Amino acid sequence: MTAPVAVSDAGDFRTVSLSRPDKANALSAEMSDGVLNAVTSAQGDGARAIILRGEGKHFCAGFDFGDFESLTDGDLALRFLQVEEMLQAVFHCPLPILALVQGRAVGAGADLASAAMRVVISPTTQIQMPGPRFGVILGTRRLAYRIGPVRARHIQIENRAVKAEEALNIGLADAVEDPSDWDHTIEAFKADYTLLDARTVEALADVTRPDTREADMAALARSVATPGLKARLTAFRAPKPKTV
Repeated sequence: MTAPVAVSDAGDFRTVSLSRPDKANALSAEMSDGVLNAVTSAQGDGARAIILRGEGKHFCAGFDFGDFESLTDGDLALRFLQVEEMLQAVFHCPLPILALVQGRAVGAGADLASAAMRVVISPTTQIQMPGPRFGVILGTRRLAYRIGPVRARHIQIENRAVKAEEALNIGLADAVEDPSDWDHTIEAFKADYTLLDARTVEALADVTRPDTREADMAALARSVATPGLKARLTAFRAPKPKTV
């Protein structure tokens, strides 16, 4: 059975690939743990930088609802807390992380992409963060850090898909490049982000990146602890009536 997260090392670089293309790389608990472990062990394994990508048409469809019917409110809450732990590991990784994003990046998948240090998206990428629609506050401070608090609030309240041009303009993406050029993108990243020694790169990250881990986890915990989480998710996932 293929691992849901593939990890490969080449020289000083680690590639972490979401490997459930048949499920649009939706994040299961096993996948969250896989990304977390791959990222937190990278420096100790000698990596200088990480490339994060998703196999198939889409980067990541967000939370995996494959076993939704069997889950309780508590199970769902734990899943979201595991996702937050993974996102914190990516955002606070001492190594530079390049996220290569194609197709859809939704919910936790969008949060995962935006937690990376550098984000390169395809021209057809769409990014959407619907969590507040079912009362879950996940990744919002990190989003606000990247694009500004007012814009982050608007995007999440509106729950609209952000297309590539807008994502670039507001800072949600650092570049828009066709996937056919991503080999060059990776080589440029490897060259540019290893110019400084690893200790200096880590120190720069520490002084330019806010550490709100406790507050982020607390905000998420409060939101998922509100009774009726499964019911809210069920209502959100229900087919919407067509408007005339």
